[in-house]
Amino acid sequence: MDIFAKIPKNTNVRLLAQCRAAGASPYFHTLYSQQDTIVNMEGRRTIMLGSNNYLGLTNHPEVKAAGMEAIERYGSGCSGSRFLNGTLELHVQLEEEIAAFLRKDAAMTFGTGFQANLGILSALAGLGDIIFCDKENHASIYDGCRLSFAKMVRYAHSDMEDLERRLASAPAEAGKLIVTDGVFSMSGDICKLPEIVALAKKYGARIMVDDAHGLGVLGATGRGTAEYFGLEGEVDVLMGTFSKSLASIGGYMAARADVVEFARLNSRPFIFSASMTPAAAACARAALAILKREPERVQRLLNVSAHMRGKLKANGVPIIESLTPIIPIYTYENEKTFRACRMLFERGVYVNPVIAPAAPEGQCLIRTSYTATHEEKTLDEAAEKITEVLAQLNNEG
Repeated sequence: MDIFAKIPKNTNVRLLAQCRAAGASPYFHTLYSQQDTIVNMEGRRTIMLGSNNYLGLTNHPEVKAAGMEAIERYGSGCSGSRFLNGTLELHVQLEEEIAAFLRKDAAMTFGTGFQANLGILSALAGLGDIIFCDKENHASIYDGCRLSFAKMVRYAHSDMEDLERRLASAPAEAGKLIVTDGVFSMSGDICKLPEIVALAKKYGARIMVDDAHGLGVLGATGRGTAEYFGLEGEVDVLMGTFSKSLASIGGYMAARADVVEFARLNSRPFIFSASMTPAAAACARAALAILKREPERVQRLLNVSAHMRGKLKANGVPIIESLTPIIPIYTYENEKTFRACRMLFERGVYVNPVIAPAAPEGQCLIRTSYTATHEEKTLDEAAEKITEVLAQLNNEG
């Protein structure tokens, strides 16, 4: 059988073809401007409600200048892995700074956030270990679990009774790691970290938090989910990305010094991948420096999110409740989701569709996300257009 024979039958391929035929494809739109709250997308003014540029730093002069200076000094790339020739002083400085900011002994960086989860989990867990994984964790966590060869045990989303049942039934001699998103990327809700900490202590498990959507979003100084709950000393491994609040690209792990050293020596995705580019590392450092200097950006982000959440609720738009800058809006069905995204795009608002398997069947969403630099008049304009589109679709049945 031809290995390519499955391609025409693939659900995603068929769905995208149907969307394109109907003129309603929500994917692969092209930007002709910098990432910002208002962008030029395919030649039209578009309000950006689909970016994870939470602190609005992608266009900050200091961040852009740092990237350009790094290219001038170090060139465009490192041409090797961190393990061999690809370690720059920039990487070392960034790791020291992110570790200090997160109040951990040490940190290591990866080329992407996805690669970070692959690299951390495959290094720390192995045969005979058990990883307890929230069912709504990011796809990169699932793939990291598979790469590790540890047994993956999924527990119902944020269901602490289910997690305890599964911990209680695990062999006492097995190594145990509870892995959870800090802020869940689709729903925007926050993990139940205090309960997870209590269960980890009771059953002798370690804790890893993927704080990709928590860094720069939660906590008085933006250090994330653990700071938000006052539990920074209780999380064993912090993972995060530079591609969201820190306006660059890459991922990191922060933990005890010996844990990080072990990962450096045993993580195949780390050892056999080229290191972050000089510009990426420099931009992440500059963005981190701004976050440390201007922690008020975190509160501004929450205020922006609360304003939009209040506007949508007042207009009767069905949303998932949270306090984070991720506001998912229920559209329930695939076709309605795609049509809503297309209609909004035609009205100058970009949002992200969330369909199965990223959302349960019958609970499709349009995921909207916000930036500390969004202006209220822009948010009000977007809220009205969202309300109009959903009302039109509901009236059509």
